[in-house]
Amino acid sequence: MGSGKTQGELVQGTLDMLILKTLARAAMHGWGIARHIQQVSEEVLRVEEGSLYPALRRLEMDGYVKAEWAPSENNRRARYYSLTAKGRKQLTRESEHWAGLVRAIGLVMEQ
Repeated sequence: MGSGKTQGELVQGTLDMLILKTLARAAMHGWGIARHIQQVSEEVLRVEEGSLYPALRRLEMDGYVKAEWAPSENNRRARYYSLTAKGRKQLTRESEHWAGLVRAIGLVMEQ
């Protein structure tokens, strides 16, 4: 009996953290964020548009990211997202929480 999870499916609540971590490197448009996460995860994690853009809107409304229109690499108009100071603090909190979860899961798995 399978769990129904497929390779590359994100654990609930991790997408925001991955977006914030990606934007900590540089401002990016949505497609660039998704591509970066996929490449860095060695093609394991895939972020679908239906998840990415609502998450970006939510992060923007919470004040963690800001967005502005600018030309993309192919000279098309794109919305670029960047991390705010509030977003950097949130990334630190989420990273610490994630590290605690990983440690706790590791303890259970070692039993």
